[in-house]
Amino acid sequence: MSKTECSVEKTGKQYRPSVHFTPPTGFMNDPNGLVFDGTQYHLYYQHNPDAAYSANICWGHAISTDLLSWKDQPIAVPDTIDGQAFTGCAVLDTHNSSGLFAGSHGNNIAALYTRARPGRQTQFLATSRNNGQSFEEYAGNPVLDIESPNFRDPQVVYHEPTRKWVMVIAQVDQHNIGFYASNDLIHWTHLSNFGPAGLPTVNYECPNLIQIRDESGALHWVLFVSINPGSPMGGSVTQYFIGTFDGAVFRPYDAILRLTDFAKDAYALQVWSNMPGGEAVNIAWMGNWQYCQELPTQDWRGAMSLPRSMTLRHDPNGYLRLVQVPRGIESLRHPMLTEQGAYLPADGRREIALPRGKAIEIVIRLTADESRQTDPNASGPVIERFELAFANAEGERLSIGYDAPSTQIWLDRGKLRGFDHPFFTGRFAAPINGAVYSNPRSVDLHLVLDGCAFEIYANEHLETATALVYPERPLDVLRLETTGVGFTIDSLAIYTLDKTMCRETA
Repeated sequence: MSKTECSVEKTGKQYRPSVHFTPPTGFMNDPNGLVFDGTQYHLYYQHNPDAAYSANICWGHAISTDLLSWKDQPIAVPDTIDGQAFTGCAVLDTHNSSGLFAGSHGNNIAALYTRARPGRQTQFLATSRNNGQSFEEYAGNPVLDIESPNFRDPQVVYHEPTRKWVMVIAQVDQHNIGFYASNDLIHWTHLSNFGPAGLPTVNYECPNLIQIRDESGALHWVLFVSINPGSPMGGSVTQYFIGTFDGAVFRPYDAILRLTDFAKDAYALQVWSNMPGGEAVNIAWMGNWQYCQELPTQDWRGAMSLPRSMTLRHDPNGYLRLVQVPRGIESLRHPMLTEQGAYLPADGRREIALPRGKAIEIVIRLTADESRQTDPNASGPVIERFELAFANAEGERLSIGYDAPSTQIWLDRGKLRGFDHPFFTGRFAAPINGAVYSNPRSVDLHLVLDGCAFEIYANEHLETATALVYPERPLDVLRLETTGVGFTIDSLAIYTLDKTMCRETA
């Protein structure tokens, strides 16, 4: 990548990821219009190209052949007199059901999205004849208008058994998700509503409906619903429901509350349409509406998570859970350290130097020694922990750890000094189900640190955490520490990752 091809900014290079997608400049929030056109993947996104806060929103655009190496494209859907171009979707109208692609020799990409102006949100249709580079709005817009100020974020799937397009959309004031059907993407009929369900909240947003396979290969319908505010961690979060869908009504299997993330910076999860083999892949905006417009990167704000392949798995308690695995990053790896069977005794410490300015991936599996709770001579509380910390000589540390007695992992970004905000809370935790391992005192962690973007996958990918991190100085050492008990490091692999984004980084 030549320097002239990369975006230039005055500040924020220290925090720019080299693998996670970020906007060239300005503000970015929700991903939208995610579609594979048969040759390349499209990532459209909510974008203010002129300033690093939410205003005058249009659709930014990038394309990729692997979901990791993105090339910036011109603005695809502009802000117009009819309103800002809020979140929506893109589909392939392969058989020209809309009648709007007569004579077209392209891939018939149709976009449906919300036009938002004060007091009214309506749904617009637009078509592209140049492979998604730009869109022409349908002359009869809006295609759906219920005269509501809060009616947004349509996602459309083709339901093969009923041979209809089905739209899921947030009916915000009613605290539910509306289901609508169409034969032609133009005329829509209301089918049903889902909700209120899950967490109590102010806003429902960004619904996505997709079929996902479980470990046996069986397909289940999954409905993702983002809420803001109302997350248990504060601010915005995405919840999901697993059930059946007959083309008209979504029925969840149970009333269990399921979240996609146990940290604070994964919102507006969206899925790609038209994926080969029906693969289920998502991406989420790494942000939270509590502080996203005040982050310390002043010329750009907003990042996307890594693309994540999705399956479902029954956990040891018999509940279906979402499994998220970062997709394709193996191709970016350069081994830095690999080892097996190392031992760190009780109250031991080890340091490993890390290169500056590189994305780092760590895959580690640990097993704690037998608990001191079986020692009759032990007194006081039993503390048995393993901590892995990205740190620096100035005393900053990004801490990830495992507490063996309670079988929980933690994430602590509270000891980083690059960003201070009353809502930028620092500590998060998730339970680990030891029954997935041959030894119940084991745990696995899969970590990616890339500029300001940090991701955790744990418990065989049943737990995911997504967090923004802002150290004042680079984190250039990895510290492994034990407290109260020894740990066997069954396996440890540390990789640097190739840079995929054409951005100036530290």
